[in-house]
This record gives sequence, structure tokens and C-alpha cells, in this order.
Amino acid sequence: MGIKGLVESGYLTSIPPEYVFPSNLNDLTAEEQVPTVDFSQLTSGTPDEKSKAIQAIGQACREWGFFMVINHSMPKRLMDEMLNVSERFFDLTEEEKKEYAGKELFDPIRCGTGFNNGQGKMFLWRDYLKIHVHPHFHAPHKPSGFRETSEEYCKKAREVVEELVKGISKSLEQEENYIHKKTDIESGLQLLVVNLYPPCPRPELVTGMPPHSDHGILTLLMQNDVCGLQILHNGKWVPVNPPPYSLLVNTGDQMEILTNGRYESVVHRVVVNSEASRITIGTGHGPPLGATVRPAAELLDTTENHHLQKYNGMKYSDYIELQQNNQLKGKSCLDGLRII
Repeated sequence: MGIKGLVESGYLTSIPPEYVFPSNLNDLTAEEQVPTVDFSQLTSGTPDEKSKAIQAIGQACREWGFFMVINHSMPKRLMDEMLNVSERFFDLTEEEKKEYAGKELFDPIRCGTGFNNGQGKMFLWRDYLKIHVHPHFHAPHKPSGFRETSEEYCKKAREVVEELVKGISKSLEQEENYIHKKTDIESGLQLLVVNLYPPCPRPELVTGMPPHSDHGILTLLMQNDVCGLQILHNGKWVPVNPPPYSLLVNTGDQMEILTNGRYESVVHRVVVNSEASRITIGTGHGPPLGATVRPAAELLDTTENHHLQKYNGMKYSDYIELQQNNQLKGKSCLDGLRII
């Protein structure tokens, strides 16, 4: 039974002990201004506006590893439809969802609860649906409309990410297709992750997602009107309260490796509440599964004519397997690739 089923069963009188997660929710910082990027200025602004947008992206990647995107090209109608079909997926019966449970890490469609269905003894207050949507598209055939809506949404997400990655390349003082050429992101893995965080009677005792970084290059996220995402900035947790219909972007571990630490992946977590369900739609964008990302020669630090490479490379599929088969704990997987 998923978390949604547990909450709606009527039998939940206390939090099952396996779901109690030690965390400190008192370490929030004062409300900080999370960086915002105007997508329209990046793609169709004047040369001066585009230059400022690229500078804003670079500063956000350098100082936060995270930014919000407004005035983007993702239609509001499509965002609403994606949230609707996602909610209807989780409304399917437990028997219907079992069809998509998946058994292996790289199965194209997997749904479950917690983190890999409780593997690694990690029980999270979350139900999820994970789908490989590029370079080969997959989708469950239930509920009606899910396949069509998700295919359109994921295509638009790739278009948004393509422009953002061009901006990130320019912010690194490289030509706009630099990251595309270095990572082959256009033919790389796109993973659709739909998360449901049901309300919890004792939200301070559980976690939706523990502190972690994402394994890919860039993650694009949207949510319903319920907040819960917190990002680690300067040693403090900053709650993210995005404006309606904005998109949230965070850098992943492969970006940190590629840029040799110039643009670090951001550690983030998810807290839940006692009042309402939170739904998020994330698309993770990475290199091809068989590719190995290494620090780019042009981005290495140079000290006394010695190039200092800070990370080893690892085949992307191996990196995902390493992260997903261990407990999520900050940037522990990336730490294993550090040289200096």
C-alpha cells in the first residue's frame, strides 16, 4: 500500500516507526530571495536583456545551484493538464498501479512508495511514478490522457532546458552549444518523476525526501500550489515559495563534474504538511546512460600551469545505480568521485 492509501485508509492513528525520520526543521534561515530568471529575456530579449539574463543564470548557478524561471514557453494549459493526469494516476486502485511497479532500476516505468519502494530501509512520506521519456518515450496507458499529455509536456520541457543549457554555456564564457556537445544531452536520458506527498498528521516526524542532490545535469520542476521544497544555501535551509506557473531549476551532479565544481549541484529536501497533498512534476535531464562525463578541459582551474581536475568520471548508468542503491545522504555519491 502506498502512502496515499495509508492516509486514506482511516487506520492511521500514529506514524509507523519505520517512517520516523530524524531531522532538524528548526534550522531554517530567514526568508531569502531565491534567484529568478526571465526566460523571455533569455530567448527573445534585446542583446542587453539577453546578456543580463545570462549573467543572472551564471550567478544563480554559481551561488545557489538553483533558480526560478518566469515568462517561460511552457503553456499554462499544459501545466494544469499535467498536474491533473498525475493526480488521476495516483487515484488509480492499488491493483491498477501494481501493473507499473517495475522490478529493476532501469525499467522504463516504475511506481512505488518511499525511495525505491523502501529499499535501503529508507521509508519516505512519498508515492512516486518514474518514467523514461527520452530518447525513447514510455508511459502508462492509465489513466486516459496521461500518455498524450505527458508526451507533450516532456517535449516542451526539453525545449525549455535546451535554451537554459545554452544560457549556462554562455555564462561559462563558452559558445552556446558547448554543454550540448560535451554531454550529448539532446540524445541523453530524460526522466519524468511525478511525486505525491500526502498530508501527514505528524509532519515533523517524517520526511518527503531527505537531503540529496540530483544525479543528472539539470532538473526542471513544477508543483501544485502546495510548497515543501527547501534548498541548502550557505549552510541553512531556504524554503522555496515559487510564483504560480513558474518553473524551478536546479543543477545536478553531472553539471558539477563537467564544470569541475564551478557550478555545484544543490542539496535539497522536501518537507510535508498536515493539511494538503503536494504534487510535483520533475524532469531530470542527463547524458546518455552509456556516457561518461568528466571535467571539461576548458573549465579546469589553472594554478602554476598545472590543470587541477577535481573529479573522476563515471559512466552515467553506474552513477545512477550507485545513488539509487544506497541511502540518499547529501552528496555522498559525488564525494566518492572527488580527487581534491
